[in-house]
This record gives sequence, structure tokens and C-alpha cells, in this order.
Amino acid sequence: MKTRITRRNAFSALFQIFCILVGLAIMFPLIYAFFISFMGAEQIFSITSGLIPERWTTENYVAAFATAPFLRFMFNSFFVSFISSLIRILTASLAAFAFAFLDFPGKKVLFYLVIATFLIPGDVTLAANYRTIAGLHLINKYSGIMAIYLVNGMNIFMIRQSFKTFSTEIRDASYVDGCSNFRFFWNILLPSNYQILITVFITSFMGVWNSYLWPLMVTNKTSMRTVQVGITMLNFADGNPYGPIMAASMVVIIPSFLIFLFFRKQIVAGMMAGGVKG
Repeated sequence: MKTRITRRNAFSALFQIFCILVGLAIMFPLIYAFFISFMGAEQIFSITSGLIPERWTTENYVAAFATAPFLRFMFNSFFVSFISSLIRILTASLAAFAFAFLDFPGKKVLFYLVIATFLIPGDVTLAANYRTIAGLHLINKYSGIMAIYLVNGMNIFMIRQSFKTFSTEIRDASYVDGCSNFRFFWNILLPSNYQILITVFITSFMGVWNSYLWPLMVTNKTSMRTVQVGITMLNFADGNPYGPIMAASMVVIIPSFLIFLFFRKQIVAGMMAGGVKG
């Protein structure tokens, strides 16, 4: 018995060590970029330089903000990400409510079509989306950048799965008391499923914040660029572009890191809530 427990503990320790090594391997590019952001140009271009900066300096951060208007870029990204995520919660929760509680012709077909959108790569629809946005004269406008982020089939599916776990007795009792569909949705259903809503908001915010190709396509004015597109402007900086690029990358990753750090429990709980009932 003791031998079996010892083997189990040894296996558990080895597995944890393996997970730590895998995590370090995944994080190594980020760690390397962090150190480069504080290196001087002479060490970055040196073949014999080590991983740790020999002389810690913030000149790369100063150069990044001096070369491009990063405060404007970060405002654009935050505005687009925040508003898009709020609207996506509203559209996804309304659609999920219809699929979970309402009966109407073609309900199953429409739900299957929503699921089918999971199979369509986003790059396939870029050209069609661009023609639509250009035809609506929304180039270089916030609404044009946000247009493709306002509805997401995966979010509809996740919220619908969470709604399906809601007690039908409470729903029936609210209807008997004269509660309308909207009042039940707004005052009872949404507060009871706040975890999945937080998860949708966080994942949506991080996804839009890190988007690059679509904001690049629908903006050609510097003042409308998002932060991911703005980083590429540093490639044309004179002298040492690598240090400022890494410095800008570290600044850009801070919001995503903080959101995940403070809301990781809600993300896990929301994902679990969305996969309980089919």
C-alpha cells in the first residue's frame, strides 16, 4: 500500500514538473520579448549577448511612444473592444433566450445554422465583409471596425447552454405572476447567469483587442488605427526597430494580462456553466 502511494506521489510530482516545463516553453517568447524591451541597441544586435539585459534601460519604451501615437491607438482599441463586447453580450443573450425558451417555426434549423458558423473560417468572409462595409461608407469609422464583432455564434451557443440549466419552475412561476418575457429575461435570467456573461465579455474583449487583419483593412488613417496595427508602424523606425517593437508589445499585452489575472475564476466558471446541459 505504501509503495502504491509513493508511486502515485512520484507520478504526480513528475507530472507537475512536466506541466511547469511546458508552461515555461510556451511563455519563453514572451519572457524573451520582455527582456529585449529593456535592452540597449548594442546588446540586441550583439551575437554574444545573453538573455538578461546587461544595462537596463527604458529608451525602447520612450522611442515607441515617440515614433507612433500609441495613446491614440490604445484608446481606439479600448473603445472598439469595450463597445463591441457589450453589444455582443446583448445580441448573444437575446438570441440565446429565443433558442432556449421560445417556440417558433424553424427554431432547430436556425440553431443548427448558428452552430454551422463555427465551421466557417473568419478569413473566408473578409472580402465580402469589406465590400459590405465599403458600400455602407464605414471605412475609417468605429462602426466599420466593430461591425463584424457584434454577433458571434459561439457566444450564442454558450449562453444558450447556460440558460438551459435555469430552473423551469422559476420560469413558469414568473409567467403565472404576470412577468413578461422581457422582464423575465432582464430581471431574472441575466442576473442569474452573470458568470457566463462575464466570460463572454472578457473573451470578446480580448479577441477584439488582439485583432489585426480586419482593423488593418478598414482603416487607412493613422488616427483610426488600433494598437495591433500601430505596432507594425515601428518596423519602419530608423536604427533599432526591434527594441521599440518589443516595448510596444509589452504595453499592448498588459490589458489582456490584467483581465485574465483578475477574472480567471469567472472565466473558468462561465465555461463550465456553458457546457453543462445540451
